[in-house]
Amino acid sequence: MNKLNALAYLKSIGLPITEAQYEENQSKKVIVGLSGGVDSSVSAVVVKLMGFETLGIFMRNWEEKDENGQCTAELDAKDAQKVADQIGIKYYSLNFVEEYRQNVFQYFLNEYKKGNTPNPDILCNKEIKFKVFYEKAMELGADYLATGHYCQHQLIDGKNVLVKGVDQGKDQTYFLYTMQSEVLKNVIFPIGHLEKSTVRKIAEDFKLATASKKDSTGICFIGERDFKEFLSQYLETQKGSFVNLETLNVLGPHDGYCFYTNGQRKGLGLGGPGGPWFVADKDIDQNIVYVVEGEKHPALYADELIAFEDIWVNERPKFPLKCKAKVRYRQQDQACTITEEEGKLKVVFDRPQRAISQRQAIVFYDENICLGGATIFQAGDSYFKQGKDLP
Repeated sequence: MNKLNALAYLKSIGLPITEAQYEENQSKKVIVGLSGGVDSSVSAVVVKLMGFETLGIFMRNWEEKDENGQCTAELDAKDAQKVADQIGIKYYSLNFVEEYRQNVFQYFLNEYKKGNTPNPDILCNKEIKFKVFYEKAMELGADYLATGHYCQHQLIDGKNVLVKGVDQGKDQTYFLYTMQSEVLKNVIFPIGHLEKSTVRKIAEDFKLATASKKDSTGICFIGERDFKEFLSQYLETQKGSFVNLETLNVLGPHDGYCFYTNGQRKGLGLGGPGGPWFVADKDIDQNIVYVVEGEKHPALYADELIAFEDIWVNERPKFPLKCKAKVRYRQQDQACTITEEEGKLKVVFDRPQRAISQRQAIVFYDENICLGGATIFQAGDSYFKQGKDLP
């Protein structure tokens, strides 16, 4: 596509640039992380349309085969190669399997052994995509690294700021809060200003091999496999008991405390009278999973938490800080106040929060700007433990 057509197409998708900007971009190299999915594929198209010298690299993080004998990484790599060929860019594959196993997967296993619920996607972004991969991209002479994340990089008051994606249903800033401004300044998110439907339309316009490819879901190294079955390959587990938190009656057996997380309803296998049942707490030493009846039970709610290992996109703020936060990816932003106590953050919410889980992330926002986040150390006492009803 020639320059004028490229500029016209960019304008049509809400990304207008001038001829001067296009000419300036031609002297710069952008490495695009091609995952074999539609989002990164379209990101590569947009980067090339902007005039940049564009190079596609596939990150190989996991090589084990599933129960059908397939390695999804191999399939994704082939799709990434097809897209690179279609849009006419050079393509390479880099192997980060060992780094991923040591810095992401092992942490994931260690936390599950402790009965916690870690988020490997956040750690992958922190340790792999925007660390070893980013460093490699810079070594290869890239001016920028581009990825297919639904978020935006903006310069506000002279600061590199991480901003929510326009498609609120797809926004991925929750998984990217560990990005700091020194890295962010060299990162491009080419589709952050687009709705998912528009991304699909662009892929169709350019007849990309991934145009109709289903979005990947779940944890990358598990994929479509049964979570419990996968985890059982790596962790030794013992059956224990589901216990009613209120009556302390045993309701039935469970397969091991590590398979259950706060607020969980599915997969408990608790039939009979009563219910529906939800996980409210765990006693790791006794291998007991405590459950309660009904999703509005006070034992599932707390209005504060303690967090640690806080990371901020720009400078660390002064406390107390009033802002908004979320304790899980799909949650609406919740008003809160942050203070600092003994080197950790204490977060008090304006309203009760359901199923706060240890080692999940809490991410902080000022409207659409992602300020940073932290790892949940522990939830405060539940309303049930305090002997209080929900407000």
